[in-house]
Amino acid sequence: MTAKASILVVEDNEHNLALIDYLLKAYGYAPMLARNGSDAVRTASEACPDVILLDIRLPGMDGYEVAAVIRETPGLERTRIVAVTASAMVGDRERIVAAGFDGYVQKPIDPETFIGTLEPFLSEQPARDLAAGHPAS
Repeated sequence: MTAKASILVVEDNEHNLALIDYLLKAYGYAPMLARNGSDAVRTASEACPDVILLDIRLPGMDGYEVAAVIRETPGLERTRIVAVTASAMVGDRERIVAAGFDGYVQKPIDPETFIGTLEPFLSEQPARDLAAGHPAS
């Protein structure tokens, strides 16, 4: 049996953070939490998580900036970054993937489907396959 993926959750909204934390723990994960971009970069650099669930709209450094820094940090190039965001305008998903994210989960979070939506990103499949729209089978 393989170990559970290490997950960093970056969310400034306390309610969303508490919900994501609760859901991940209910499925056996031990998420690390960050409430802003600079904390996210520091925690990611120190802990080298497998997956980062990253809000786009953060105070100070936004999710796009965080993703750009993560992608250029030695040792974090293969970390999967999944946007968890309310941005649902035409073209947002494409912009998010083009910015270096491996995937996208739309808010509001549905507690019944959230973990299932994340499962492909927690698998061993190469992250770029997921971004191209080829989830694990």
